[in-house]
Amino acid sequence: MADILEVLKETGALKEGHFLLSSGLHSGNYCQCAALFEHPDKAELAARAMAEKLAGLPKPDVVLAPALGGVLWGYELARALGVRSIFAERPDGISFALRRGFVLEKGQRVLLAEDVITTGKSVSELLPIIEDAQCEVVGFAAVANRSGGKFAPGHPVFSLVDLNFPTYQPADCPLCREGKGPAIKPGSRANA
Repeated sequence: MADILEVLKETGALKEGHFLLSSGLHSGNYCQCAALFEHPDKAELAARAMAEKLAGLPKPDVVLAPALGGVLWGYELARALGVRSIFAERPDGISFALRRGFVLEKGQRVLLAEDVITTGKSVSELLPIIEDAQCEVVGFAAVANRSGGKFAPGHPVFSLVDLNFPTYQPADCPLCREGKGPAIKPGSRANA
């Protein structure tokens, strides 16, 4: 696959502007993988590249992703690995749960998929589902990891690209001081 950074730029997934992140922080950059997934051929190539990176892990039985951002990535990754794809939702708006008849069977190996990891909060909130089903986490797989190494869940973390975008507390945001307009909230998760 061509350099994933170039693919993200080509598809418009890498954005510049003034953004309000799920963490409440501001940034002048944002990675919107939904733009990558508008191009199934490129998403398929990205998933195949990730499958190659995962070759040293025990093969998962299922890929589990958090809705909304991880659903398409989880599906493409499961397809590349030849395994099932499921996702968890927040039916109460707070906690993740498996719905739509999705189940994990005791002892299954689970790969957690997220499009972009910043704090790792959403994908980490899937761990109780896996623990309750008495399954095994084999690792985490992301298109982009922008945690700067701060996301260290105790399981292997793989990404196609590591991004290092500066972030700012709202009171210290140079974009706000420069009058760059209100910060736009592009993601699907409400601020905590």
